[in-house]
Amino acid sequence: MKNRIEYILFLSFSFLFRILGLRLSREFSLIIAILFYYIIPIRKKTVIENLSRAFPEFDNQKVKKIAFANFHSFAITITEILSIPWMSRSEIENQVNCVNKQMIIEKHKEGKGLILLSAHFGNWEFVASSVAAQLNIPFTVVVKPQRNPFVTVWMNKSRTKWNNKIVMLGISIRQVYQSLKEKQIVAMVADQRGHEESIKVNFFGRAVSVHTGPALLAIKSGAPILYGVCIRRNDFSYVTEMHEIGVNDVTGTNEEKVKEISQRHMSHLESYIRKYPEQWLWMHKRWKH
Repeated sequence: MKNRIEYILFLSFSFLFRILGLRLSREFSLIIAILFYYIIPIRKKTVIENLSRAFPEFDNQKVKKIAFANFHSFAITITEILSIPWMSRSEIENQVNCVNKQMIIEKHKEGKGLILLSAHFGNWEFVASSVAAQLNIPFTVVVKPQRNPFVTVWMNKSRTKWNNKIVMLGISIRQVYQSLKEKQIVAMVADQRGHEESIKVNFFGRAVSVHTGPALLAIKSGAPILYGVCIRRNDFSYVTEMHEIGVNDVTGTNEEKVKEISQRHMSHLESYIRKYPEQWLWMHKRWKH
């Protein structure tokens, strides 16, 4: 019953944003941010703790300013995601400017499959849908189920609106590997906390556990990895630029290769977070283990 009630509220906001339109919905996101930062502070403490650890040079006032901006950024993302069902193909294509999307085409033509790696940054749902639509090439998108199964079904329907395919995290490695063998493009995010026993790399000067799936897949399949995040600009448009994470030049044991590739991945992410700290999803305990 709880899941159904939550889902009805979820749909209600989606229909509200349809009535308001994308521009006004984005303005409405400020109210959502104020509500969940000041009145019903969900994960506020976690965000502030994470920012303080990542940026010890920032005073408390600056940390709190970025923390609120982070809540606002996430609220914008939510309103945009809830608006996806009402978007046309041309609208989704125009959301993200991938400045070097030709690089994706060239790497895909190598015939080894391709891993597109991103992060919970800006609007991570927009980037996969928009770039795939622009290229007219379906992506196989690896996603994590939502706590509410009704929301999971709704999200996956939105994600596949423009021919992308979904693979659920947890049963995904074999299916993703098969997709790469079939020379497909696989898109995933792997920036949140890994298992406690997972390989650890440096992130903001601290050791963090990572998800090793992208590195393992690249080593096993030979597929190149391109990395890019979806950066929100002041006019609510997005830009992303792809960078290749080197795989072929990595030497050593299999574990050493995985660690080096994962470190390169996290170093790219850190460089973007330092430029736009409010746009990454800080609402999880990244340094828990």
